[in-house]
Amino acid sequence: MSSKGEVRRRVMTPNPNTHTTDPLLQQRSADFRTRSCWQRIFVDHGKIKWYWAPVFLSFWVLLYFFISIPAYHRLPKPINIADEARYPDRFIAERAEQNLIKLIALGPRVVGSVANEQNAIQYFQEKLKDIQAGANPLLEIEGDVQLASGSYCHWDMVNMYQGIQNFVIKIGPKDTNSTSYLLVNSHFDSVPHGKGAGDDGTMVAIMLETARVISKSSQPLLNPVVFLFNGAEENPLQASHAFITQHKWAKYIKALINLDSAGNGGREILFQSGPNHPWLMKHYRRAVMHPYASTVAEEMFQRQFIPSDTDFRIFRDHGRVPGLDMAHQYNGYVYHTRFDVPDIVPRGTFQNTGDNVLALVREIANAPELEDPSLYSEGHTIFFDVLGHSLVFYSETEGVIVNVLVSLVAIITCTYSFKQMAHSTGTKFVKVVNRAITLFGIQVLAVSAAAALCFLMAVLLDLLHMPMTWFTNSWLIMGLYFCPLFFGFAIVPAIYFKSQGKDRFPLGYRVQILLHCHCLFLAFVTLIATIAGIRSAFMLMIAVLFYTLGLIVNLSTKLHNKSLPWLIPHIICNIPPFLFYAYQAHGFFVTFIPMTGRFGARVNPDLIICGFTIGVGILTGGFMIPVLNLFRKSKTIICSLLVFTALFLILAVTPIGFPYRPATNVQRFSVLHTRRVFHDETNAVRRLETGYFILPQDRRIYSVKNQLLNMSLAQTLDKDCEEEMLCGLPLYNHRWHKARASSIWIPGPDPQFDRVPQVKLISKDQLSKTSIRYKLELSGPDHMGLYINPLKDRKVSAWSFHYTPLRLGWDTPYFIYFSYGKDSSPLNFTLEFENPSEDWSSPIFEIGIAGHWNHDESTHTEDFKKFLSSFPKYVDAIAWPAYYETRLF
Repeated sequence: MSSKGEVRRRVMTPNPNTHTTDPLLQQRSADFRTRSCWQRIFVDHGKIKWYWAPVFLSFWVLLYFFISIPAYHRLPKPINIADEARYPDRFIAERAEQNLIKLIALGPRVVGSVANEQNAIQYFQEKLKDIQAGANPLLEIEGDVQLASGSYCHWDMVNMYQGIQNFVIKIGPKDTNSTSYLLVNSHFDSVPHGKGAGDDGTMVAIMLETARVISKSSQPLLNPVVFLFNGAEENPLQASHAFITQHKWAKYIKALINLDSAGNGGREILFQSGPNHPWLMKHYRRAVMHPYASTVAEEMFQRQFIPSDTDFRIFRDHGRVPGLDMAHQYNGYVYHTRFDVPDIVPRGTFQNTGDNVLALVREIANAPELEDPSLYSEGHTIFFDVLGHSLVFYSETEGVIVNVLVSLVAIITCTYSFKQMAHSTGTKFVKVVNRAITLFGIQVLAVSAAAALCFLMAVLLDLLHMPMTWFTNSWLIMGLYFCPLFFGFAIVPAIYFKSQGKDRFPLGYRVQILLHCHCLFLAFVTLIATIAGIRSAFMLMIAVLFYTLGLIVNLSTKLHNKSLPWLIPHIICNIPPFLFYAYQAHGFFVTFIPMTGRFGARVNPDLIICGFTIGVGILTGGFMIPVLNLFRKSKTIICSLLVFTALFLILAVTPIGFPYRPATNVQRFSVLHTRRVFHDETNAVRRLETGYFILPQDRRIYSVKNQLLNMSLAQTLDKDCEEEMLCGLPLYNHRWHKARASSIWIPGPDPQFDRVPQVKLISKDQLSKTSIRYKLELSGPDHMGLYINPLKDRKVSAWSFHYTPLRLGWDTPYFIYFSYGKDSSPLNFTLEFENPSEDWSSPIFEIGIAGHWNHDESTHTEDFKKFLSSFPKYVDAIAWPAYYETRLF
């Protein structure tokens, strides 16, 4: 038997073989006979059938997963030692891998440690002998061990070093009179307790293999190449400063290739070029086999969105050396942790980076521009790779012209489209323009609503104590952020179209106008960003360009006037930019998601991810999501995005959404077993405390509260930050200064020291009625900090440290970071104070002294080991004993 619904469908569906006298059914029957096969499959009453919407959305997701992601992760086939006979002049990945294994076997290489100051130098000396033994007789190979001391200002601190080391190898033609050298730099030191395989052992191993291949090659080398293996980058950046300001070969350095890392493995990204030397990018494009570069990454790095720095800054600022800055950034989860080991570096990484570095060294060392790079200083460049296959670069001036031209063409083309719509529908052009203005406002409202929903989600997750749920399972971002974002994009126009139900203006035109408005929106933003000097505006320009190309095709073929066929050119022309944006976005998420684990407790990382999502969503979904309004049941389809959001929220609450995993996706804490001693003006101890100073590196401070030993005794340091200089803490570097308010103090037993840092007063001389000079001596472990705070209305008028903080009037207290390598002699320094009141009866200044024993775990007490073992397995606690003392003079 048939149901009533089936009977109704039989009645309502026109059968072309059945005769009827009903005019309506006759019209529907005629329509049915005239519709093509494709229309019957896809179209229902002028709209696309609803069940094609999942296919439409899945199409873009599949492009992302099967083209963009593989392009990002593609690595070349590595060459093994057994294949060397077939590739005599090629980089051998397996040999570089062996270099890394031998280097990492030395252990953590912290400045001042035996591993860094003795064993690593011996290792390089042995490698130099091997290189010299197999060298081409037409080349001259020289080596040098540099021992240097000096100081400079880095961000908010004076950075002092004493007896740090560099190992330098120079390869050049015999009897050359060239005074133009190419510098290739990486660092062999590591962070405390970190093995440093990715940062920066892999690059060191690649440099060694590059030097070996060049030294034995018969290919011409017009200018010498200097390979700098610097021994104090993590301090930070001391050894590069020592080389470029003091080494005998520094004055001949004309260009630089800097190699660093913020991860382990993957491809290296070129993220800084020049500055103002586009010829370097010309040679990069011509030489490299596996390009990966981004102006966006350069601008983000230079605007300090990335919590890292490289030696490139030192060579640029202190040596005026132009160059290329490249780094690995994949698997940043292990960066600066004890899990940064050789086992997880793919051999293809060595081949990828080795091929590029070897080709670049040969290219730039033979470049005519190397003789006098200043002649080719022609401004900034815009550069990006296309899915790892090719490199696009052009000058900033050309970028301005392209951005303006594309934007103007887009505006003109959209305007012409409005005119064509008016002509086709018999509507006045002014009315179409008014409709466009209204829809432009609707589109701006849609983007605003989408962004608001995204930010609301970020704030909500933080309020629910669920930040970083995507830290391990990054695919959660799709449901938590992209779905509500795209819902906002789509629902606002859908509601507007629904409210205009009696509008006789064709829906296809209305949706096209909406898309035109998004194009115009991006064109205006492109022009504004270009005027503001933002080179990354090219990202917006690409979207405008390809949309405009699709529109031109539609106007030329008259598909523009049809209700649905215009979608075909529109979709086809948006595939290339989608693939490009998805590729770029995947790279940024792969890089930044691990970085959120070290942004500090004060930053909500979900807001950062939300910001990236909005940017990516506007570029990838802005021209696709409004198309959902052309489907039947469009509002149901759009609202289904919220169903996915709800589902992903449920998953985020489960263990799937817990951010951390042991050994692979760890949570970071810095833990110092600390003794704090505070003296009064009579030199008596007014306060003495011992315990554990804990500095969390991410938002989830509370994740360890149920496991950590004595967590019930934990105290914030708000009161200390109000009453004591720099919260009364042995802050390690300038990053710790910024994050000190998030610190936790847990009272505990006394740490163990072989000796404590001391400041000894050598002399005190009255220079005039209003000025006085102190001569002091600092001794202690190889990593120390000095904090100098003038009291009352006194001020430091002169000192023996770097003069910049006094010249620029830095805020007090002043911070001097001091470390030494082979030279452990005390640091002698002078301080001169100006006292307008001429009253010397009260203390003139307060001085704080911090000492850090950060590379000798034998100094860890049993209590300290027990405390560290109470951290969950998913925590990587970088820990050492520390001492802090204040005195008044």
